[in-house]
Amino acid sequence: MKIFNNNLFSGITITVSALVILSSCSSDPLSPGIEFMPDMYRSVAYKPYEENPNFKDMLGARPPVEGTISQGEFPNSAWSMNNSIYPYPNTNEGYEAAGLNLKNPIEATPANLEKGKEIYTKFCVACHGEAGDGNGSIVANGKFPSPGKYWDKVATGLNEGKMFHSITYGKNLMGQHASQVTKEERWLVINHINELVKKATPSANNATANDTIKK
Repeated sequence: MKIFNNNLFSGITITVSALVILSSCSSDPLSPGIEFMPDMYRSVAYKPYEENPNFKDMLGARPPVEGTISQGEFPNSAWSMNNSIYPYPNTNEGYEAAGLNLKNPIEATPANLEKGKEIYTKFCVACHGEAGDGNGSIVANGKFPSPGKYWDKVATGLNEGKMFHSITYGKNLMGQHASQVTKEERWLVINHINELVKKATPSANNATANDTIKK
């Protein structure tokens, strides 16, 4: 009796499975057949500015979740997190204002310096050179004039804020890198540049050079 019941159950299971499979088939090769749980994998799409009944205000376009920050932002930003738009325009006045107001919020720890060196090697070394002397590979090939030595520029007023501004917008023949290098990565690169200046500047002038960078 037990064997009969097991066989009956197996037979019913096979029959139901076969019916399910057959009912899902279609002569139309583009038809998915019968969809038993379409809401599990075929969600309703709403356009950004059309009504969305899933929210009380019926707005499809949703604001960012409170407390989130944009990609490339970080808590110790040099400007307010509530104003993630870079506040200095691409003008000489903006360049000077950035030089006066922006300070590097990222500590020059060994780990951060290593990160900055890696980013510098990817994006900067071709023009500025491994040592920051302005003799990168494309300069050596005669493609572009040398951008000059970092330590010479620091001695004549280049500082962290101006470096950040230049990386963001570009300067002279240098193109903008805001789309390739995040804000945090720019500060990491600047930490590495500071180290290059320290290594190249005679020890007697190190204090003066470092003070110039921080101005």
